[in-house]
Amino acid sequence: MLLACCLAGIVVHLSGCTASWRAPVETRGSRAPTPKPVRGTLRVDEYRVQRGDTLYGIAWQRGVDYRLIAAWNGIRPPYHIFPGQTLRLAPPATRPPPPASTTAARPTVSPVKRPQRKPDPVPSPARRLAWSWPAHGQVVSSFKADDPLRNGIKIAGRNGLPIKAAEAGKVVYSGSGLIGYGQLIIVKHNDNYLSAYGHNRSILVKEGDQVTKGQNIAEMGTA
Repeated sequence: MLLACCLAGIVVHLSGCTASWRAPVETRGSRAPTPKPVRGTLRVDEYRVQRGDTLYGIAWQRGVDYRLIAAWNGIRPPYHIFPGQTLRLAPPATRPPPPASTTAARPTVSPVKRPQRKPDPVPSPARRLAWSWPAHGQVVSSFKADDPLRNGIKIAGRNGLPIKAAEAGKVVYSGSGLIGYGQLIIVKHNDNYLSAYGHNRSILVKEGDQVTKGQNIAEMGTA
């Protein structure tokens, strides 16, 4: 089982292997994305959408903030994509401005009184999330930042153990289309936080479902 929460690029995972699960922490966005090979003429910073893909799933597998991919491709909420669509996985290159003409006529500027604009309302602060453990068990391995083999907290548990949502949110991915995660669930809690739960034996929720904190969403499986 795997749980991940992200805030401004910081991601926390909890994953289960055989009769255990782990909680790695890594910084997303600092490494270059590695798109999976596809047929056709695609640049290394592009990805062609396959059937069953979601923007959240693609971003999760590539280690890129989903909001950045949406911005680079002009995709607005609720972030719908379609098979065959080519997505940019890196910011577009900026072109230098054209040189200024030395013979251009100087424009005549007349003062214009601009209407006063009301200040934008200050948004209310987002609800503070209070994470809970998605499963019970014994901690058998602790996190170590400079050790890729200990990129999380590993807790022993039995196969089929109930996996619970660490916080309330909306299921934005549910399936097995991401290589290396088995049956995976991704829950969006707000604009800053996602959590992901992988290597499940079975999934109890589907995309679009609203889940509550502590709700059973899967059963622990093997990797």
